[in-house]
Amino acid sequence: MAFVTKEKLFSKQWFFAYSLIVLGSFILAAGFVFFINPYNIVPGGVYGVGIVVHHLIPKIPVGLFGLAMNIPLTIIGIKVLGPRFGVKTVVGMILASVFMDMLTFFIGDENPITMLHGSINLSNDVLLASVFGGVLIGFGLGLIFKAKATSGGSDIIAMVIAKYTRLPLGQLMIYVDSTIVLIGLIVFRDWKIPLYSWIVIFITGKVIDIVLQGVSYDKTLFIISDKHEEIKEKILVDINRGGTFINGNGMYNNAEKKIIFTVVNRRELAILQEYIHQIDPNAFLTVIDANEILGKGFRSLQDKIDS
Repeated sequence: MAFVTKEKLFSKQWFFAYSLIVLGSFILAAGFVFFINPYNIVPGGVYGVGIVVHHLIPKIPVGLFGLAMNIPLTIIGIKVLGPRFGVKTVVGMILASVFMDMLTFFIGDENPITMLHGSINLSNDVLLASVFGGVLIGFGLGLIFKAKATSGGSDIIAMVIAKYTRLPLGQLMIYVDSTIVLIGLIVFRDWKIPLYSWIVIFITGKVIDIVLQGVSYDKTLFIISDKHEEIKEKILVDINRGGTFINGNGMYNNAEKKIIFTVVNRRELAILQEYIHQIDPNAFLTVIDANEILGKGFRSLQDKIDS
């Protein structure tokens, strides 16, 4: 049960979590209905299979087929992997399917974005549809993940295979989605379909990361310099940041070294680099993008957990 998180019924956390699921499911559905389904893009997952099936049998709605696949997959996942999905995941699966077919029913999938005075048709720019579809799907999934729910679907297949093969889960998810994309190639017989589909998958993953981790311009620095005391004063006093000394030894001559580990923003990085160049041109710096920083001086870990 370690994977299932529970909030007290009707508490602030409960309303927040389920609001994220409802909003995320609607945005996810809108991404498919407006930008993915009308152009037969197959971005993996159960809804990707649903798009293929809908093309072969138009009477079968994409959302309903996705839900029909998700139900047995979830049951199999619970039996094989244990009860790690929870009520929130089931709610998300149902809402995404309902919203998808509801939007398709009211808006239709011939001209996907209907306006008051005419419509916007992206049929001649499928790349633009792929980009916006990936952004909306990624944003919707990110909100669902933020509510501590999962997307289910092909992820469950990858988890089950991972249990018995011990292959990395991330690789298996790529394999499963790529297989679904190739099925789209076979059915639609258009090489552009898998290319656009992989663009959607890539953008979706990046947007999910942004939603979960936020956009950060901070940089992680590792500094090796004989002037470590002067650099320490610059960091603490002028830049008003903290840091940590790490004891190390040079590989060539085994000389003792002080390694400074710190995190700064882009402006502070430029100031620090100029200062280090002035006092020690032979210093060694490693600059790494910090996707997320939690702790004193930045966002607290408690805030991260609460959100």
